[in-house]
Amino acid sequence: MRKIAVCPGSFDPITKGHLDIIRRASQLFDRVIVLVSVNPDKDATFSATQRMEFIERATANLPNVVTDFSDGLLADYMRDCGACAIVKGLRAVSDFEYEFQMAMANKKLNPDAETVFLTTQGENMYLSSSLVRQIGRLGGDISTFVPPEILHDIETGLRKK
Repeated sequence: MRKIAVCPGSFDPITKGHLDIIRRASQLFDRVIVLVSVNPDKDATFSATQRMEFIERATANLPNVVTDFSDGLLADYMRDCGACAIVKGLRAVSDFEYEFQMAMANKKLNPDAETVFLTTQGENMYLSSSLVRQIGRLGGDISTFVPPEILHDIETGLRKK
């Protein structure tokens, strides 16, 4: 039986912190689905198609990682694709409270859904997509924050906004 994990997020845009969590999950599971999810509380800078393309390019060297999109409940998506785990990265204690709440809700909606928390590497503790967007929109150097394969496209997209 293959162990499938879902790594959900808005990935607007994907950062080196996200990529670290995805890489590590790919070593723990047979297949990892990086799921671009709609967050109704956020206005995305990049389209879902762009975000998926960025993820595909950044994870091209990880053969057991695929990308997908969902605008529905994660618990339903997991049931539909046969996933056994949700993988979430934690940067700080403040992340844990929100992610724990989400894990409990997903477990209630889908009793087979287990959540696995991976702590971020020290160099990524402060890193977030919103920080990357803010620095990039103001013309700052984001090269240390995002994968090199997609740097130019992210810089171009942020400066247009």
